[in-house]
Amino acid sequence: MYVLDASVALKWFFLEETHPHAERILDAILVNPGQFAVPELFSFEVLAVLIRLHPDPFAVYREGLLPILSNGLLRYPMTESLAEKAISLSKKRGLSGYDATYAALAEEIQGIWLTYDQKAHQLLKDTNLSLNLWEKSI
Repeated sequence: MYVLDASVALKWFFLEETHPHAERILDAILVNPGQFAVPELFSFEVLAVLIRLHPDPFAVYREGLLPILSNGLLRYPMTESLAEKAISLSKKRGLSGYDATYAALAEEIQGIWLTYDQKAHQLLKDTNLSLNLWEKSI
């Protein structure tokens, strides 16, 4: 399974940000959404950026993101186990709380966190919990 970072979804909604790896992931989600998961903070993060940068954030959220989130993708809640893993990763690896949550979800579901965040990926490089999408794709 793959854990989607908000940075991946945002590449779908801004023309100047498009990237072939993000497009490939979107295609894969449409074919097999059950192969992908997001923590509950994902949609809040995406919406916050859309509000700040997109001229029509609600339309993009409603027409672009909600159908993807409602198509069988695993929307994972914050559980005690996930919180414990996130805190541990944050303290041991120096990750932000958000990044630690994505990485903890990858650990929890034995998946890989797909991200464009090179700094966070570097902090996890020896764990096989993340994939830097600037370098390669799924």
